[in-house]
Amino acid sequence: MVTFANLRRYAVARTIFDPLSLSAAIGRLGFVQADPIRAPARAQDLVLRHRVKDYRAGDLECRYPSLNIEEDYFVNYGFLPHANHVLLHPRDSRVVERATAVRRAEAVVDFVRANGSVHPRQVDAHFSHGKVTNAWGGISSAATSLLDDLHYRGRLRVARRDNGVRVYAVNPRGSNFTHVGTASERLDALIDLIVGKYAPLTLRGLRDLARGLRYGAPQFRDDINEALRRATRRLPHVRIDGNEWYWPAGEQPCSARDASGDRVLLLTPFDPLVWDRGRFALFWDWIYRFEAYMPPRNRKFGYYALPLLWRGDVLGWANVSVQQGELKARIGFADGHGPKSKVFQREVASELDRMRIFLQPRI
Repeated sequence: MVTFANLRRYAVARTIFDPLSLSAAIGRLGFVQADPIRAPARAQDLVLRHRVKDYRAGDLECRYPSLNIEEDYFVNYGFLPHANHVLLHPRDSRVVERATAVRRAEAVVDFVRANGSVHPRQVDAHFSHGKVTNAWGGISSAATSLLDDLHYRGRLRVARRDNGVRVYAVNPRGSNFTHVGTASERLDALIDLIVGKYAPLTLRGLRDLARGLRYGAPQFRDDINEALRRATRRLPHVRIDGNEWYWPAGEQPCSARDASGDRVLLLTPFDPLVWDRGRFALFWDWIYRFEAYMPPRNRKFGYYALPLLWRGDVLGWANVSVQQGELKARIGFADGHGPKSKVFQREVASELDRMRIFLQPRI
């Protein structure tokens, strides 16, 4: 019989696995969420540092061109293995474009094709499209906006990044994506990808993540609710304390063993173990918030608080920064004081040592 304790242990065990190669770790995760904030490193690097052998901040960006992965939007923006990425296309934006916009887009695609790969500054300099208002109400280069749109529609792909800026190339598949199976089967595969990444999930958590596909796969927006009904019928599940929990077929929550042991691990706010804030509160009995976009006076945890995992329990958080070349950490605890054992103190020091190495650039 699956218990609540089984589910919590299972969540940690399937998420914190023994380090793999970079390609294998991304394949096992299925999707790695990206975020531009560096505090002390980008979210994608913080996700991968526990799961990839000898990982350093920036390795993903450096090695991206040689990996069989794509940058794109799934339920959030990030990196996916090619086999998962193709499930998201072709996208139907359901927007009727004016002839001038179509001509402008085709001219940009032709320019990118002629140059092999382009930085947004090159497109801006060549076409002088000016500025536009972006989705957040700010002002962006029209070239950047157009490149983003062409990327979203599958016409372009991210070839690499230069100092964090996306450099684009023509997607060799263009708008022609060949699929095996029906549209319903592809949508079911996307739901399974969500479950495989974030399980065990409550019904509410599953619904919230699946509805994120309305942007990642807008062609399926009208079919998501039916796909959710299919998922709840075919996925293993159990009802505990009023919540229905779901996990991938073939996995056994009762047999899961947490491999993290005594190690203290500092996780990103976007880590799959942390992402579902509702599940977080159920598992660890306190409410964690991501506060980077909140006014400083309203913050309880800090600008970029990294949840602190020890012995299968998220006990608190740490704010980590590099000041004048030195790593600084401020640690807080949900219970106000945290463990007093020498083992815990030793493991905190070890995790901060690992963080220092992770942040050091490769020579």
